[in-house]
Amino acid sequence: MLVSKSKSKTCVGIRKKVVIFVMIITLTISNLVMSQVDHRTAAKKRYMKEKVRKMFYHAYNNYMAHAFPHDELKPITKTYTDSLSELGNLKLEHLPQNYKGSALTLVESLSSLVIIGNNTEFERAVLWLSENLSFDVDARINLFECNIRLLGGLVSAHILATDSTNRLAPEVYKNQLLILAEDLGQRFLHAFDTPTGLPYAWINLKYGVMEDETTETSTSGCGSLILEMGALSRLTGDSRYEAAALRALRKLWSMRSPLNLVGTTLDVVTGEWLEYSSGIGAGVDSFYEYLMKAHILFGGEEFWEMFHPAYLAVQKYFRHGPWYHDADMRTGRATYWQLTSLQAFWPGLQVLLGDVAAANSSHREFFSVWEKFGVLPERYLLDRGMMHPTEKYYPLRPELAESTFYLYQATKDPWYLEVGESMVNSLNRYTKVEGGFASIKDVATMTPEDHQHSFFLAETCKYLYLLYDDSFLVDQNYVFTTEGHPLPVKSAWQERLPEAYTATNWTSIMGINYETRRISAMSLQVCPSIALMSEGSAGHQVESVCHIPDLRTTHRCMTDDDCGIDSTSCRKRTCSMAGYCGLWLLVL
Repeated sequence: MLVSKSKSKTCVGIRKKVVIFVMIITLTISNLVMSQVDHRTAAKKRYMKEKVRKMFYHAYNNYMAHAFPHDELKPITKTYTDSLSELGNLKLEHLPQNYKGSALTLVESLSSLVIIGNNTEFERAVLWLSENLSFDVDARINLFECNIRLLGGLVSAHILATDSTNRLAPEVYKNQLLILAEDLGQRFLHAFDTPTGLPYAWINLKYGVMEDETTETSTSGCGSLILEMGALSRLTGDSRYEAAALRALRKLWSMRSPLNLVGTTLDVVTGEWLEYSSGIGAGVDSFYEYLMKAHILFGGEEFWEMFHPAYLAVQKYFRHGPWYHDADMRTGRATYWQLTSLQAFWPGLQVLLGDVAAANSSHREFFSVWEKFGVLPERYLLDRGMMHPTEKYYPLRPELAESTFYLYQATKDPWYLEVGESMVNSLNRYTKVEGGFASIKDVATMTPEDHQHSFFLAETCKYLYLLYDDSFLVDQNYVFTTEGHPLPVKSAWQERLPEAYTATNWTSIMGINYETRRISAMSLQVCPSIALMSEGSAGHQVESVCHIPDLRTTHRCMTDDDCGIDSTSCRKRTCSMAGYCGLWLLVL
């Protein structure tokens, strides 16, 4: 049948109008759906924020009622424990006789009070500590634990008390927390008096290093001091604290194996490794974390030049799919196939690098274990698919909540809000008691333990709250210490820092226009490599942090193990039938 040209044009015109109309309707419906989704997400975040706030106050108020000014709360018996000398002290050796606490949980709660918005309680706590806290006590303490909890808590709270928000009036606050922090830092310096510069793990706050003190320490113990002690030096103008921590870090890095791996324990006098098996969990975890965060906080290339090869070594020798096992630092061969709850910080660190795909992959596996048991057991045997027979406790650890917060900040994927909700519900169901929140002694039976760790308030509640309300982060970039205490990225502290971390006038990232605002490290994706453009400067290519070169420069290979990770897509390269590494697509 023949159709006239006029009719044909008419039909085409009608079809165009119909298509346009359908597109308009589709877009309208899409916008309505998105608007409803955004509305539901906002409502969910408000609801969950309030739920986490109630968790924090249930823990905090019970501590203040039943344990303060002692160190930590025993929520089942509604009593207290003076636990500062017990932290890291698995054998409970050399416990003090007359030590009566240092208000540890209150110090740990200071920055959380600010983030939640309770400046009144923050001021009350600061004034009490100013008048009552003293470190001139005969107590043997773990340097690492005291550094991340007490020194970090005091330094961070001092900064929050003196920032531009005027939380505390100048006549009320006169640097009392900084004075306490400096007193504590001076006591720390005794630990570094060793032939290697590596600090003793244990010191007495009153008398320094005791006679016949053990010379064994962990990689975390001597490699995770630079943020707190560096910040103390920047605030006081006394370079000794940062210099001591940096000397120890440099010495530790010089002891790495040819594979760029470090061990777990070492001798501070001889500088010899005692435990060669290593991983990203207990004893090593925050060593990696502090290298990257020190690079962000203080700038300069030295920290990056240590971190980057260390990160690549972890990806090469520890990673197995989404999991990370332990390996011998000398050979790279797997030693223990296990997941530990402390490893759950790793996806959060990867987000800071921009290695979001790898972070998401590992995070989902950690969360799958959480869902399987209701909480995350301390140790899970990957090769057997079961909990460790003795280490099956859950002490209210924050690491999974921390990584969930970072991933949501990077992706804004509402699935992470659901993960947080699941965690909040589990904590309320299994760990909440009348007198606070109790650790789980046995995850298999959910048997409670009479202990509410200070980091529950410093980290677990804080990261869950920030997941649903990140208004604290709007006007300032922060680096969170391994204990969750925020330290602001200040230009005055930086030696030479990539402009990306401090820019205030960035208008274009990957060609997308944004309102003028600060770009935080967690939102700056470095992997895959992207062209970064800032106002008044030329774009420059950022090398992908997750790039692992092929074994041979010719890219020839025998097996997939000879191939690395692609420098732009961060995907694993494989060996083709022709014997070359590449990203090969399977065509069906």
